[in-house]
Amino acid sequence: MVGLLLAAFDYSIILTAMPKVINSLHGMEYYVWPFTSYMLTSTIAIILFGKLSDIYGRNHVLIAGIITFVVTSVMCGFATNMFELILFRGLQGIGGGILISLPFIVVGEIFSPRERAKYMGILASVFGLADVLGPILGGVITDTFGWRWVFFVNVPVGIAAVTLILYSLPNFKLPDVKKVIDYSGIITFTLALSSLFLAITLAGDQNTYPLTDIAGLLVFSVVMFTCFVLAEKKAVEPILPLCLFKNSIFSVSAVESFLASALMFCGIIYVPLFAQGVLGMSATNSGLIMIPMLFSLTITSIITGQIISKAGKYKKLVIAEFIITGIGVVLLATMNENTSYYLLVAYSTVLGIGSGMSYNIFNVAVQNAFTLREIGIVTASMRFFRNVGTIVFVPIFGYIMNFTLGSSNAVTASKTQALVLSIQNIFLAAIIVAFAGLIVAFFLKEYP
Repeated sequence: MVGLLLAAFDYSIILTAMPKVINSLHGMEYYVWPFTSYMLTSTIAIILFGKLSDIYGRNHVLIAGIITFVVTSVMCGFATNMFELILFRGLQGIGGGILISLPFIVVGEIFSPRERAKYMGILASVFGLADVLGPILGGVITDTFGWRWVFFVNVPVGIAAVTLILYSLPNFKLPDVKKVIDYSGIITFTLALSSLFLAITLAGDQNTYPLTDIAGLLVFSVVMFTCFVLAEKKAVEPILPLCLFKNSIFSVSAVESFLASALMFCGIIYVPLFAQGVLGMSATNSGLIMIPMLFSLTITSIITGQIISKAGKYKKLVIAEFIITGIGVVLLATMNENTSYYLLVAYSTVLGIGSGMSYNIFNVAVQNAFTLREIGIVTASMRFFRNVGTIVFVPIFGYIMNFTLGSSNAVTASKTQALVLSIQNIFLAAIIVAFAGLIVAFFLKEYP
């Protein structure tokens, strides 16, 4: 939990400090790039180091991840320009990817299938804690000590995490795994994802980046994904064994993780925007509005784990998850300039309850469907698909918003009304995502 806390707190703390970071380093036009570089490398690292931990042991890889994260945090704190910050954040993402996947793999190995869900819920509560306290801590640290200290504060937490792991965690590794690194798979996988994420990021600003460049990146990504598939078929120890997708529980859980992440971030991003842009609340008050949603997300994550642990089943919970998140986005789609503070809190809390259920279910489902030999890669894969869901859908929601604003401003005199319409359209799109998730849920097989 302490190791996971490092990566979980990072995103929410940096989010608050970023405006002052940009102002200090004079790089407003590159505002999104420190997030993009971190997300890209962490997403790649989830898969690569999940597999490497099978070979070299969870303990060693987890400690390496913490050390990487802490060292690169210090480098970020000493950045003198935006290029350095983007580069160092990319390196930091490698450690972050290890930290958000390895703890769940370790839980899968320490505890029996029946107990895992309970401890998965406890682990996932770290994210809720970070989401609630992170923005507050980020603001206090930035205002009191300066933005560089939001990076330096990771040092003592990292030291504590390494100390605890060294003294308490055995070095689990699989004895029958050959120490053969899949270099072809690593290279093609990295190039495929990097070009895809870069294309998605650039597509958000087509006025600056021509469509031909974006299309070229997408074509290159397709070619690299094809090469990756061919490489994995020949690999002795593939970083992502394609045979996993033959298991319907894995395939369905991957799709559901992808969709669940999109629904959660839909609320996290656009509820505060609605509060500030439409209801006229301050940044502080819009942050306070998010606390009930994030708190309910955390509590639901823990409760869901307890239910699975006692009942030994999960399919009905998956169906309930997408029904609840669907109700949440339907309610949020009805909001307008007359919506009260209390209704906004209630609607977002419903979405938080549904989103919290998804933290545990799919990890438990895939761990239960595979042997101990595959537990590392299948657990890492679920986190990977959550990350990809965020990276793919956040630009899509952004495009819906920009397109609606551009269209409605021509026929609407009020900017507030245009913003209301654009946010409504985003939640209408989220309803489709929730409905798709509900349909897919019925195809999930259940192994008690």
